[in-house]
Amino acid sequence: MARGDILAARAEIEALRERQNALIAADKPLSESMRRQRRHDRLTAYIEQLRGAGRGVPIWTTAHNGVIRNDPVTGADTPPINAHLIHMHIGVDAQAEPAEHVLLRMATKTLVLDAITEVGAETGGIDTGVSIDPDTDRPWRPHFDAKTLLLEERMLQSACYILYAYLTGMRDCEVQAMRVGCLNVGRSEDALIERYAINSVVYKRRDIRGQPESWITIEPVAKAIAVLECLTQHIRRRQGGDTLWRVLDDGRSHKAHISAEIVRQFNAFRDHLNAQFATPEAPIVPPGPDGEPWRITTRQFRRTVAWHIANRPFGTVAGMIQYKHAGIAAYEGYAGSSRSGFRNEVARERALGQLDDILVYFERRRAGEALTGPAAARVTGELQQAIDKLNPLPGHIADPARVRAMLAHVARTLYVGGLNDCFFDSATALCLNGKTERSAPAIAHCRPDRCPNSCIASRHRPVWVQAVEDAKMLLREKRLSELQRAALRRDVERIDAVLERTATSSLAAPSSRPSAI
Repeated sequence: MARGDILAARAEIEALRERQNALIAADKPLSESMRRQRRHDRLTAYIEQLRGAGRGVPIWTTAHNGVIRNDPVTGADTPPINAHLIHMHIGVDAQAEPAEHVLLRMATKTLVLDAITEVGAETGGIDTGVSIDPDTDRPWRPHFDAKTLLLEERMLQSACYILYAYLTGMRDCEVQAMRVGCLNVGRSEDALIERYAINSVVYKRRDIRGQPESWITIEPVAKAIAVLECLTQHIRRRQGGDTLWRVLDDGRSHKAHISAEIVRQFNAFRDHLNAQFATPEAPIVPPGPDGEPWRITTRQFRRTVAWHIANRPFGTVAGMIQYKHAGIAAYEGYAGSSRSGFRNEVARERALGQLDDILVYFERRRAGEALTGPAAARVTGELQQAIDKLNPLPGHIADPARVRAMLAHVARTLYVGGLNDCFFDSATALCLNGKTERSAPAIAHCRPDRCPNSCIASRHRPVWVQAVEDAKMLLREKRLSELQRAALRRDVERIDAVLERTATSSLAAPSSRPSAI
């Protein structure tokens, strides 16, 4: 929505700029009096065009430099007249010829002021419309002018960066090394898109020139690259170069590349989102723990996506589809290269997540939860040993650091699942079929009710209940063969046995008390 409006408004501004330059070039050979006459005629025609379209004389969206005007019709204070846009329509370069400013020459100033009295004023003045926000049924912002368009372009540029860094795990220097044409789209034999790859440069632990590398990514990132190429096209056309991270205000900045300025833009983006779309009670970007605005930096995105890929707090994060897709793409693609270092970050976050999960096991065991499954006795024994050694008082939080230290050897083997949790031991894992060289379970081949590594907790029970209900529903189908019915009946018996054991364990468990975590 916003992206389309911003790019369309930029295309309109660039077309007006080209027309302005063409008019100035055509006027240049003429005498001063003829140039002024032609500009006066074009101003008259522009005002007539506004009158015919039922539009007003453009004023800026916001007041700048403390300048305001008093509307002669309504008496309200408003931002000043947008002479910049008028100059683009009538072919005036006020920087090269300050005396030709429409509001400094009496003849043109009178035309403009009379037109405002007759047709009124209009905020922005650019023809490009502003889309309706479906959440509010109102335009998502007022109409654009050159200044607000540049602001929104910077915000869009920041959003593109955040998307790249967050969903790929690329470092700041790797993101900012992206160039036009960096996206490669691989296709399968039937011409369907297989995968997206970003070509850029790895600099960490390399020489000063870096080393070319590819990052496998997902479709939203590919779309954002196309947006960024469009966003910087007018800058690259005027100044040359193929880097995507250009300073968008090419007329006022002495820098060509955005570099460290991106951090300032992130935090301006945070404030912009909160100002445009938030309420005091529900900010878009919540404040930090100290109550101050959260300061966004480039390092946070890589670490956050590593956490989401690796940390699986009983499915609440891992179950989110965006992290599944990003995890598969980033881990198998970018992180698949040891040179990137991302695999190590994901492994570190996974280890921390396993320690957090074992803390939950510890506290639930303290609260009286009984485990089932072939590994239940082994895991319960380890947890109970830690409880007996720590001997925390009921209702008090056990020292998390001590619990992690005591149960670290158990946490290292923990892989969380939907039907069960696996406390992996390659020597006894049924999913490996004797292939003990693997260091992780083959989840797709898990046999949760039989494997010696399997542990079933109360939070798994709803999935088993749903599974038996689905199987019983299928048994009501008349088109099933006897072999299919026999297989489904065996599944129902197996699942009922698991549910009976979990129900018995719940009845036999001590009375529960509130968990401390």
